[in-house]
Amino acid sequence: MYVNFRPTEAPHAERKDLSNIKRMLPFLWSYKGRVLFALLSLMLAKFAIVGIPLILKQIVDQLDLVLKSPQAIGAALPLSLLLGYGALRLMNVMFSELRDAVFARVRYRAMRDISTRVVKHLYDLSLKFHLERKTGGISRDLERGTRSLSSILNYLTFNIIPTLIEFALVAIILFSQYDAHFALITFGTVVIYIGYTMAVTEWRMHFRHEMNAHDSNANSQAIDGLINYETVKYFNNEAYELNRYNDTLTQWEDSAVKSTSSMALLNFGQGGIIALGVTLIMIYASQGVLDGDMSLGDLVLVNAMMLQLFIPLGFLGIIYRSMKHAMADMDLMFKLLDTAPEIEDRDQAQSLTVTNAVVKFDHVDFAYSPDRQILHDVSLEIPSGHKIAVVGPSGAGKSTLARLLFRFYDVTAGSITIDGQDVRQVSQVSLRQAIGIVPQDTVLFNDTIYHNIQYAHPDASEADVKRAARLANIHDFIEHLPRGYDTVVGERGLKLSGGEKQRVAIARVILKNPRILVFDEATSSLDSHSEQIILSSLKEVAEQHTTLVIAHRLSTIVDADQILVMDKGRIVEQGSHQQLIDSRGLYANLWELQKEQREEEEDQ
Repeated sequence: MYVNFRPTEAPHAERKDLSNIKRMLPFLWSYKGRVLFALLSLMLAKFAIVGIPLILKQIVDQLDLVLKSPQAIGAALPLSLLLGYGALRLMNVMFSELRDAVFARVRYRAMRDISTRVVKHLYDLSLKFHLERKTGGISRDLERGTRSLSSILNYLTFNIIPTLIEFALVAIILFSQYDAHFALITFGTVVIYIGYTMAVTEWRMHFRHEMNAHDSNANSQAIDGLINYETVKYFNNEAYELNRYNDTLTQWEDSAVKSTSSMALLNFGQGGIIALGVTLIMIYASQGVLDGDMSLGDLVLVNAMMLQLFIPLGFLGIIYRSMKHAMADMDLMFKLLDTAPEIEDRDQAQSLTVTNAVVKFDHVDFAYSPDRQILHDVSLEIPSGHKIAVVGPSGAGKSTLARLLFRFYDVTAGSITIDGQDVRQVSQVSLRQAIGIVPQDTVLFNDTIYHNIQYAHPDASEADVKRAARLANIHDFIEHLPRGYDTVVGERGLKLSGGEKQRVAIARVILKNPRILVFDEATSSLDSHSEQIILSSLKEVAEQHTTLVIAHRLSTIVDADQILVMDKGRIVEQGSHQQLIDSRGLYANLWELQKEQREEEEDQ
């Protein structure tokens, strides 16, 4: 369930940052040659940058020596050293930019691969997950998770690893050429700096997690309200939705202010530690020059190295905080990937083989949860080419039959078979290829009408799409639109009426042409005239198909080979239309009620 991996007050305690980094590495290794070349360029750039203070020392010492000489006037410049100094700076820039250019493909391919994998995983998750999800929150977590992967790669490749290499090279120079005090002060300052940064960052991280949680909640509320725009307007609840959104943003604002304020404390402490370390280094270096133990070039070298080391180290504090933030974002994404699908193919699942398309429910029980039993001992069989209708009051469990047949859920007890093959034993892809459905609530993509019909068969020709539209009695309507089949239907198809959307759905299933058809209240949004036209078309389409019709209007299923009447999750009656009328049971009562409603509508 999605809510299980929303951020809490202290989610970092549950994260596995090192494990997540290991899981990230395979996304890089498809371009291992580029990775290794980028690392080589990185090392060469750092050798160049560390060489700059060394050659600067040589320049200063040579100039100092010349100036102290009586023959200083007219002395030649140390041209070779100056050219070497310029060459090192050029090499640093060249190899740094080369590293960036080479690593760009690795970085963006990793982002592409992880994004594709997450979206694929979302498609693999069960219907239960998607009914309980918050779309806005998931989209924000996916966006931040993908961005965090890019950030972590950047930090590791362009900041952390280069700083560590530079740190090692500086350590070698200080230990080999100068008094131990310089190395001890330098590395002592670094240790204190890192310890302070980590401690304060850990203390303030929960503000970031609160920000993330409130940000996702606010985004979910905004998107949910906009998706249900008409409902908001129906009930004049614009102010209510805005207040909910504003209340969540108020909580986000408070967390953001605390995060920023605590960052100021962190930055001040980091600056103080660096200032203390550099001051001590300069005191010792200046004293060394006065004592004659060090040259002016040594003073310049030590100062340059300290500045060169502490400047990236200052950024390292920001990088560490950003890394922690990115780790928190990436953790949400990996926890989403760790959410196990409830419905999975069995090992070695075979493709469904459809010959006669006989569908059988055998003593099926089903519960969405232990305390919510939906179906009780339901048994029915749809012979090849027959049309079976299921009717009953709302909440009787009719639509659940279609969801179980598609294997959006697994039965609690009993079995569902097609030509004797248990739907749990075959692959989901092959199962759903064999079944077509016109759902009660048709939701269309925010694309053209043509795309929405062709979606059932992406390789279908234009002639096939238009033939399906004609059979669904919607071709003429489409042709009279200003843009015809290129008309964009809007978010969830809101630019079309309910009946128009349903006819698009019928055209879509006609184009798919499966062996098994399911009509779940397929004409519920149509007027009587359109209903009769489409019923005639559906009857033609359903010939030679095994058909399950879930209906509310009993007038639409009087020609069914058999009618099953459900009530409270059980089949309470079955027979032909006339047999059920003659039995004077629940079906007969429903028929009389609907007959009275039709007569009242005709009188108005």
